[in-house]
Amino acid sequence: MRILAIGDVVGSVGCKFLRKHLPSLKKIKQIDLVIANGENSADGNGITPSSAKYLLDSGVDVLTAGNHTFRRRECYDFLDECETLLRPANYPKSTPGHGCCIFDMGRVRVGVINVMGTVFMESLDCPFEAVDKLLPNLPKITLVDFHAEATGEKGALAYYLDGRVSAVFGTHTHVQTADEQILPGGTGFISDVGMVGPIRSILGVKPEIIVQKMRTKMPARFENAAGDCHMDCVLFTIDEKSGKTTAIERLSIRD
Repeated sequence: MRILAIGDVVGSVGCKFLRKHLPSLKKIKQIDLVIANGENSADGNGITPSSAKYLLDSGVDVLTAGNHTFRRRECYDFLDECETLLRPANYPKSTPGHGCCIFDMGRVRVGVINVMGTVFMESLDCPFEAVDKLLPNLPKITLVDFHAEATGEKGALAYYLDGRVSAVFGTHTHVQTADEQILPGGTGFISDVGMVGPIRSILGVKPEIIVQKMRTKMPARFENAAGDCHMDCVLFTIDEKSGKTTAIERLSIRD
């Protein structure tokens, strides 16, 4: 089977670009399941019920999130209600939502885990232990969205899970890396999938705002950039019997 992982979708401009290109990409590449990180899908940061529903209605099957998951309080109830909207599993149990799901496709079931790194990020529970606790209850085909800053931490989790999950893909840094590979045990891995949003931007934000913030060290209200966009994603081909990745293809879609 073929599973597409899409990088962080930034704002309404990213959502619209995804809706424009995902249907044809699914058809051309014969994609069976789509996972996308939607934690920045609302304009100005975070995720809302409307931005989540927009992405799900656009052809995304499972939405993952990260450190901006709880920016919008209006999404708290929806995190509890929507089985295919995840938040990192290593947040405290008292936080809204859930960190994994099983997507039943009829002939096969696919598990998806969302977990967040702790290097240069918030002090959460150990992501390694969080995945260990979830895996026994998940199917043979399981993918992990590791929302993390440090490439070393991402690689460490991938090797730790090699042979136990189908794929580990990184999100959060919004820059697609060129290290896609299949590890010795059959787990597909890439450090970061990238993003969906404006090309002429700094991680989706207007460059002049980031430049000013870096120069003055003063707070700034981020605004999403406009203009031509790109959609970064990675396609995993997974053997349904073994649950192992047999091929991995890095993609970046532009108009």
